Amino acid sequence: MEDYKKHLINQEATLMEGLARLNVLASDTILFVIDEDGKLVGSLTDGDIRRGLLRGLQLDSYVRDFIAKPPKIIQKGKYTAEQIIEYRKNNLKIIPVVDDEGRIQNIVNFRFHRSYLPVDAIIMAGGRGERLKPLTDNTPKPLLKVGEKPIIEYNIDRLVSYGIDDIWVSVRYLGEQIENHLKDGGEKGATIKYIWEDTPLGTIGAVSKAEDLSQDYVLVSNSDLLTDLNYEDFFLDFIAKDAMLSVVTIPYHVEVPYAVLETDESHVRSFKEKPTYTYYSNGGIYLMKKECLDLIPRDAFFNATDLMETLIAKGEKVASYPLHGYWLDIGKHEDFKKAQEDIKYIRF
Repeated sequence: MEDYKKHLINQEATLMEGLARLNVLASDTILFVIDEDGKLVGSLTDGDIRRGLLRGLQLDSYVRDFIAKPPKIIQKGKYTAEQIIEYRKNNLKIIPVVDDEGRIQNIVNFRFHRSYLPVDAIIMAGGRGERLKPLTDNTPKPLLKVGEKPIIEYNIDRLVSYGIDDIWVSVRYLGEQIENHLKDGGEKGATIKYIWEDTPLGTIGAVSKAEDLSQDYVLVSNSDLLTDLNYEDFFLDFIAKDAMLSVVTIPYHVEVPYAVLETDESHVRSFKEKPTYTYYSNGGIYLMKKECLDLIPRDAFFNATDLMETLIAKGEKVASYPLHGYWLDIGKHEDFKKAQEDIKYIRF
């Protein structure tokens, strides 16, 4: 992901400086002009420069004299997926993301971003990886390489490509290695914070310790998955179903090679010739409203299934999102071997 700061220029810079910066940007020729406090005041494009020169401005004139009306923006924490889709449909290419004070926090570039979803993400990466020993004796499972990069990086890169750039990573076993590898997320175009589990807290218990969540929706995912999940479609489906929580489910088809009889105590009522039954398993990826986190006990062992059961008991809607794309849980040696082959052909 590109460094958004290369699109920023101070309003006191000269046009010559601006031209040099635009030349480096190549096809992404737009600069966002900021004041001394880092607040957005406008944008600068080749067209703005042309119009300024026609007005008599010079190469040593200040950038602030060339800017026109403020550009379209995305306000952090106050936008919808529909707004992003509308920007994309209207062929807006590069859009600044600003905080409440107007300071640029990121830039959406649709050459790199598929979307920019109003979602915070929490990746569960604290497990021991017992079934992958001895590979995990000295390396945490999320840092095992599949192809050219660690498993967890595929997950982070895909999240960031959908604009999910505020990420928490829950760590415990060899967590220092994960923290040292990912650092603050800047190299990924994200902000990464860490949740430390002092003791095992189950598949979702550590989520209760996440602080400073900025969005109304939270995505929780296992770190040992490879998937080409379309997060935008998942989010839109979640909103359309008005669910409190939605879980990615993996369809499994079971073919019975015989006729299956439906009977009561003594009679055959009907039968199906060699039927196929479809069952759905838990895919380890959950999207929920932020208030769901209030139902997770702090510093207590708690699984995602416990949360779903709690919501169902309260009469809340728990939705299923059947995934028809690629999904692999790397839990065993044969899964890890399969991942090494699949990565050659699957586009993430």
